[in-house]
Amino acid sequence: MQALLDHARSFHRQVADAGDTYRRLADGQSPQALVISCSDSRVVPAHITGARPGQIFELRNAGNIVPPRWAADASGEMATIEYALDVLGIRDVVVCGHSHCGAMSALASGRDLSLLPGVEAWLSLVRPVLAHRADGDGDGDPLERLVQLNVVHQLATLGSYPVVRRLLDGDDLRLHGWYYRVDTGVLHELGEDGAFAPH
Repeated sequence: MQALLDHARSFHRQVADAGDTYRRLADGQSPQALVISCSDSRVVPAHITGARPGQIFELRNAGNIVPPRWAADASGEMATIEYALDVLGIRDVVVCGHSHCGAMSALASGRDLSLLPGVEAWLSLVRPVLAHRADGDGDGDPLERLVQLNVVHQLATLGSYPVVRRLLDGDDLRLHGWYYRVDTGVLHELGEDGAFAPH
């Protein structure tokens, strides 16, 4: 922690050395994309995309979950999505799942989460859908398959939000599904055929 604290305390020097870059950021933001990803410390959207401050708007939570419409009215997720699309005018949304995901691993293994009631409640938003869909799928790594199914499910859930539906119906929004491998850095993108292909 000390190294992180030392860096934070001296960060103002980097800002001073950057000229007016940060002063311009203080005047407002116009990010190019909203990235919905896991809060896992190994998955850093700005690092993966090479984004600089101001280029992406991030929404991170356990399992990169978009709460179903019935559970979203008073959520940070709904507020972030609405703000990104209606206020900031973002027209590209990425849902990014990843390998070695603890949340999806807990679902895949059926782990007892009774000592983690918040995690249990959060994962219960997707457990029935993902368990049902993963059961019928074939070959490959079961966790990878579950993570990818989760990305597809979150994109579908996103499409049920009124602001997203309105923009999609007007051809003003593009949704993207990604699967990121922590161990190799390879990004797999969801294609129109419903499969994830590495790039």
